[in-house]
Amino acid sequence: MKSKFFTVALFSTVIVFAPLGNAKTPAQADKVLRIAFEAPDDGFDMVKTFNFYSGNVADVIFERLLQYDYLANPVKLVPATAQSMPVIKENGKVYIFKIKPGIYFTADPAFKGQRRELIAEDYVYSVKRILDPKNHSSSYAFIDQKIVGANALVEQAKQTGRFNYDAKIEGVKALDRYTLQFTLTQPDYNFPYILAYSTFGATAREVVDYYKDRLGMHPVGTGPYMLSKYVPRSKIELVANPDYRGFVWNFKSTGTAWDNQLVKEMTGKKMPQIGKVNISIIEEEQSRWLAFQSKQLDFDKLTSSSIPKVLDQNNQLKPAMRQKGIRLYPNKEAEITYTMLNMRDLIIGGNSLDKIALRRAIAMSFNVDEYIRILRKGQAVKAEMLVPAGVNGHNPKYRSSIGYNPSLANKLLDHFGYKKGADGYRNLPNGKALVLKINTESGSSSVMYSELWKKNLDAIGIRADFRVSNFADNLKAATQCQYMIWGGAWHADYPEGENFTQLLYGPNVGRGNQSCYSSSAYDGLYKQAMQQPPEKRMPYYEKMSRQIEADNPLILQDTRIRNWVIQSHVQGFKAHPIMNSNWQYLDIASPRQK
Repeated sequence: MKSKFFTVALFSTVIVFAPLGNAKTPAQADKVLRIAFEAPDDGFDMVKTFNFYSGNVADVIFERLLQYDYLANPVKLVPATAQSMPVIKENGKVYIFKIKPGIYFTADPAFKGQRRELIAEDYVYSVKRILDPKNHSSSYAFIDQKIVGANALVEQAKQTGRFNYDAKIEGVKALDRYTLQFTLTQPDYNFPYILAYSTFGATAREVVDYYKDRLGMHPVGTGPYMLSKYVPRSKIELVANPDYRGFVWNFKSTGTAWDNQLVKEMTGKKMPQIGKVNISIIEEEQSRWLAFQSKQLDFDKLTSSSIPKVLDQNNQLKPAMRQKGIRLYPNKEAEITYTMLNMRDLIIGGNSLDKIALRRAIAMSFNVDEYIRILRKGQAVKAEMLVPAGVNGHNPKYRSSIGYNPSLANKLLDHFGYKKGADGYRNLPNGKALVLKINTESGSSSVMYSELWKKNLDAIGIRADFRVSNFADNLKAATQCQYMIWGGAWHADYPEGENFTQLLYGPNVGRGNQSCYSSSAYDGLYKQAMQQPPEKRMPYYEKMSRQIEADNPLILQDTRIRNWVIQSHVQGFKAHPIMNSNWQYLDIASPRQK
């Protein structure tokens, strides 16, 4: 075990909370869930970040109007703070929500000693924060041009330098204390899925005004958990929200043996049961696996290096694991992984034929099959198109036109003037040295990834310089278009292809578009797709995937099969296709020490 698992940082944030003994929540303080993140968060203001790990925490702090049913397959939305599913009018153009009265934000100095009830206006304000250009919210793409009157206010803010939070927006307004109405520019039956995404959780204006730039370290919501201790890039501690109203575990089985067992052990329990969630940031794979083996983690994804030790040739648990009571839950992610190429970089960016040829050659040099065999230990499938399986708009028959072909890649580079020097490495057409600067992280899987890239690039005579940093800093650099090449992944925020195709939409540069890609052809297809109902969008998503193969702003890699291993005392565990935090649905059979 590396010492970083136990390190106490010099800087931390501690939030005072009410003792669970006097709380309304059914959670028990002696039930402590211990988990690990494989990369650090970057705070919990989801309007300003789309960090996957930040989102996991934010999901149990900030409540949305709607959430996902825990077991339903296909996925199904159910009310969260809303009393019921929305009233829909004008064929999907108007959505009206009634919010449950008596929901309260956790106590915080921002409220000056007053109990603060959640009201409809809090959701109006939260949407305005997404619209505010100064926040550069990646979630802005989800509602851009969709809400009546919203874009006019955005344009006004760009001209004046100040977003008017007191201005009325026709498309999102509180009809009364508990009634919220959205009016869209056109019918959109995906809109409820968007509202279930973590960025659309309710935030109180008083909290934003009070903490200002420190808001990301002081999340205040109405959800089942609240932040109690925070050591950035090291440790996160959550405790059950003492004022959370709770719910009864009463989900229905889909008919699988796994679901049936969950229903048997959990039905009727008042939730949440877990009193504390301890999250450690453990970037090194071996350290995470050792922590799980020594029961310092209650569940985790199998690391690549541990797969041969844990799974047999049929991808089942080996007898030694079963004897320990460990359970296995394999889950094919609704995701894609890829390598991003910065289209604004002076070396590899641009639309001239020689730059396109360089990116194409890089893409053809990468052996995805070898990558899946070596890095994933076979626990992945090749990603063929931008929209993955399990998401509306995916075509299972689609096949990418970019294949592994180093021979053709070499010919392409020769043809466009990337000649080899005496050392065997290629130069730019102007004679200067060609060096690819690839951002990466320090974990063992990142090292293997870098080694595979070096092997592939050596085969076409391109030198690479690997720059090791951490995930949060690499994410920041990518968002600012201040990098050359970096590997990424995108997990579905909602089950529609729009969530993936917006990653390369030109206006999203500086938000979710980390390839800094701008193409009139691609953007035109995106706009046309958004004019269609979801069931008619697949042909547009296919054409967008072909446009990516023509321009190569990113190189698609795979969709992972996550093999979750769970300790015997954990009850209620199931990996959800969209939700990434399931802590509020779990129980611990025998409480342990804190």
